[in-house]
Amino acid sequence: MATYAIGDVQGCYDEMRRLLDTVVFDPAQDELWLVGDLVNRGPRSLEVLRYVRTLGERAVTVLGNHDLHLLVVAAGVRKAHRGDTLDALLSAPDRDELLDWLRRQRLMHAGSGYAMVHAGLLPQWSISQAQALAHEVEAALQGPDHGEFLRRMYGNDPVQWHDDLTGYDRLRVIVNAMTRLRLCTTAGTMEFTHKTGLQNLPAGYLPWFDIEDRASRDTPVLFGHWAALGLTLRSDVLGLDSGCVWGRRLTAVRLEDRRVFQCGCESVTTSGDPQ
Repeated sequence: MATYAIGDVQGCYDEMRRLLDTVVFDPAQDELWLVGDLVNRGPRSLEVLRYVRTLGERAVTVLGNHDLHLLVVAAGVRKAHRGDTLDALLSAPDRDELLDWLRRQRLMHAGSGYAMVHAGLLPQWSISQAQALAHEVEAALQGPDHGEFLRRMYGNDPVQWHDDLTGYDRLRVIVNAMTRLRLCTTAGTMEFTHKTGLQNLPAGYLPWFDIEDRASRDTPVLFGHWAALGLTLRSDVLGLDSGCVWGRRLTAVRLEDRRVFQCGCESVTTSGDPQ
């Protein structure tokens, strides 16, 4: 049995299947971890969701910002963006089943000596605290009032965590950290405009994983979301978004020995720079 963690797929179904063939993924005994952003910008989001759903418990998926965007658009809360590639999924005969499955995925996962989240964790959060906070969002997303949660989910405020936050402010901070975070201050104030690499960082801000003495530092954290950062392999973090949807590469890491597998994504034609 092996566990393979894969970076942001973003609708690149053919590349995902080619990478799984490369590692000889066996759904009868292996496990697949996906760091979120299964959909959007790539050409075959519908096929990605259909395939991952068929894997059942052999696939562990955390939600990314593009996955949440799909749920918001499908609910009629917001209009699609110009660069979205969600039409085939939204018009599919099985869209409701797929959207219901997606809405029931996790915001964070921890197990086998690792933690996994799409974007990042605030420095105050231990792994156990972050898991508990993720469960609060999952309960809102899966509950009977999930439509109201989707309507209230977006926004940049509050930009900092406080234990006494309540209601949608509390849930919004958790969502923003786990699905959008790249930079923050040592006090955990988040910054959402920087989307390039490690050059020219805003004054006072650092990558969330470089905050000294962050409470999650003793557990290696898998994350995606930051294509401009590229594949990042350290003892304490594994950044797996290597920019497949931008025509670069799709990456898998076998967690048992951290062996890296990649496939080229040159056929993907998303325009612009990796973000």
